[in-house]
Amino acid sequence: MLTIRQMMKYLRSTHNISIKSNQAYALRNMGYYHGYKGYRFIREPINTIPLTDFNQLLAIYNFDMQLKTLLYPKMMFIETALKSYVIEAVLADSKSESLHSIFNNSLTYYKTFQPGSNDYKCHFKKRMRLRGSINSTLTRDYDQQNQIVNHFFDNDREIPIWAIFESITLGEFGTFFWCCNHNVKLYTSNLLHLPSNLDADGEQTRFIIFTLKDLRNAIAHNNVIFDTRFRTKQISKRLITLLEKETGIQNIDFKYIDAYIILTVYVLRKMKVTKTECKQLITAYDNIKQALRQEIPGSVWNQILGTATRSNMAALMSFIISS
Repeated sequence: MLTIRQMMKYLRSTHNISIKSNQAYALRNMGYYHGYKGYRFIREPINTIPLTDFNQLLAIYNFDMQLKTLLYPKMMFIETALKSYVIEAVLADSKSESLHSIFNNSLTYYKTFQPGSNDYKCHFKKRMRLRGSINSTLTRDYDQQNQIVNHFFDNDREIPIWAIFESITLGEFGTFFWCCNHNVKLYTSNLLHLPSNLDADGEQTRFIIFTLKDLRNAIAHNNVIFDTRFRTKQISKRLITLLEKETGIQNIDFKYIDAYIILTVYVLRKMKVTKTECKQLITAYDNIKQALRQEIPGSVWNQILGTATRSNMAALMSFIISS
């Protein structure tokens, strides 16, 4: 175990990184292991950033923190709105707010497949695991004196779907939507004004949920996001095609944070968030990118953001204007 001063000496002697004695608190505040260990590479530990000055590391750290500050309220807004849209779709389909009725009437995607087939079994088990996950979540919240959950349990009433959506995670919500029948999915797609020629089966909302889930969770847990290392799965090619055709931006690559900015703005506009607010998001993003550009070598900046980031944001602005 090293003291903060010994860590600073280690950075100088072993990694040839210039760090001043008055930067001890900056290193302490970001944390040696969360800060230096987390921000010294891009996406994979093998892609080490050739840092020569602690200020460069600090600039990348600040960029990452500013990104999270910028995107967190947007993620919360989108999550809440998506749950609201799906509740509306489910209630229209099942004619009930009872989870039991909804499971029987609306969470029937598994019936799309031949009974006994691998797909049928896979989706039937997904549906059953979801029911167990929801029950575990409600039990946990009851133990923790969640006011909404306790109100219904203590009055011996079934918890309505809107209250359940307040408790479940975004991942569980994504699985819930995945288990829904085509009617619910198409209803949701219509609420989001997604083009029918690119979402004939209503599955694009699922792709959106699971793509944003990784970003949302990384932000909420203060994990590194600047290089999209938080991705847990391959991004749907159908979602990429949708974004490219709708925004006019070509070669969208979710290896870069640009793609998540594009997706976020696209969803916000589909939710009728004002053009002004969406433009402000892009302007703020451009500003923190330029602040980073002043502190690190251009080659590193390009590695982090890609060489198309300027044209991407210009095209995204054009999409906002025309949308």
